[in-house]
Amino acid sequence: MQNTEHATASAASTKPLFEGSDWNFDLVKKAYDACEEIGLGELGLDIYPNVIEVITSEQMLDAYASIGLPRMYRHWSFGKHFVRDELHYRKGARALAYELVINSDPCINYIMEENSMTMHTLVLAHAAMGHNHFFKNNYLFQEWTRADAILDYLDFAKTYVARCEDQHGPNAVEQVLDAAHALMQQGISRYPGSNRTVSLARERERARERHLYEQQSFNDLWRTVPQKRQEEDADSAEDAQPSSAAGGSQLRLPEENILYFLEKTAPKLADWEREILRIVRNLSTYFYPQRQTKVMNEGCATWTHFHIMNRLYDKGLLTEGSMLEFLHSHSSVTMQPAWNDRRYSGLNPYALGFAIMRDIERMTTEPTDEDRDWFPDIAGNGDPVGTLKQIWAEFRDDSFILQFMSPKVIRDFRLFNIHDESQRPQVFVSNIHNELGYRQVRQALSKQYCVSSLDPDLQVIEADLQGSRRLVVAHNVRNGVLLDRANCERTLYHLARLWGYRVKLIEIDYETGKVLKEHENLRMP
Repeated sequence: MQNTEHATASAASTKPLFEGSDWNFDLVKKAYDACEEIGLGELGLDIYPNVIEVITSEQMLDAYASIGLPRMYRHWSFGKHFVRDELHYRKGARALAYELVINSDPCINYIMEENSMTMHTLVLAHAAMGHNHFFKNNYLFQEWTRADAILDYLDFAKTYVARCEDQHGPNAVEQVLDAAHALMQQGISRYPGSNRTVSLARERERARERHLYEQQSFNDLWRTVPQKRQEEDADSAEDAQPSSAAGGSQLRLPEENILYFLEKTAPKLADWEREILRIVRNLSTYFYPQRQTKVMNEGCATWTHFHIMNRLYDKGLLTEGSMLEFLHSHSSVTMQPAWNDRRYSGLNPYALGFAIMRDIERMTTEPTDEDRDWFPDIAGNGDPVGTLKQIWAEFRDDSFILQFMSPKVIRDFRLFNIHDESQRPQVFVSNIHNELGYRQVRQALSKQYCVSSLDPDLQVIEADLQGSRRLVVAHNVRNGVLLDRANCERTLYHLARLWGYRVKLIEIDYETGKVLKEHENLRMP
């Protein structure tokens, strides 16, 4: 009783960080320092230096449109996204995120000026502490990205694309970017290391070498050569290039990174077009870890802000009004709509990630017999923060769910497994809440977060550089799921635009090797 009275008196003697909703930069600095004291001092988080930028709602919409990256090059699709998102926001059909955080060193955190001081504090705990720690320590980000290079690389990309527009015209650059964006998800090599973003100095050196080569190889006398003879010489030069049969020994086929293959091999691409493909490849690689860690990343940040905000309240640094505002926002973010709710759009990554993180925290301190049977390594170890930090560093969404989603979380979310076959008019429940059912439900849900199984498995299997110059791409079909015809035709058009000749796509059953369907671009760009 004496300890409780002492804690209450201590909290009462501590002045809150702020009162009311109004904010200023001094209050933001005080809130950040308080969050940092808990995040770094008590939780032992390891973060990049933070940069806090206050922006308007329109600037947040602009950041949305340019895929969340600052200093992005220009493209018409960004403007289209901006108009759509702004219309929804003005009509109240869509809310904006409280923050936007960039995986960079230093870590850039955008907070909206329209938010209250409580929301600013929440954002600092969520993004500047939670997301920042996850970016710096998760193995996927360490292997696939360089946080200290991305901002410089974006500067280079923006400048390079703008210079190409000046030299070759906006329409020519737009066509290359359209084609590259259409193939963006097929611009990733599934192994780390060589994919990491290179430094700005290296990119500038590459651009300088390309420009020097263009100057040295230019000869004004070629303007006097008749056009027919020039075309014949070009054809002869193309015929002299190495050929590749289906085996692809010289071109090292099959190749899953289609943008890389086009950048290095496409017969008709100019050097500046190849460099743009490389830029899009690097951006796609940068986002690859984020696509694989959505549940974990948001779960880590949500658990972190929940812990920090409660500690601030316990220390008397937040008023009861601020705490109620925080809890209202937090419960709204982590709410999971029911399957028959109008708001339902699948599992909420904030809700699922936070629920599993809280469940792991509970198991380390107050385990049940069921927890000891399912998780003997962590149940009752008494170190919730250390356990979570290790998990944040070593797993991605599919492996995280497969290993750490407990029967309790499955029951709380009321999950069960439905078996559906296209040949049958009915579906049936294949797994329910029992020992085997828990494992099957967890395994089935884990597969839904495996990016490599969600993206189409496309590979270049043949490239004829001597005869017809036709490019053949294979789609390895799993579970009988074929490509959408309309999207396939549009993508083939963009692929043919980059390759310069006809392209054929074959859909092959992954297990039997049987050809299921063939597509071929009917119109050349």
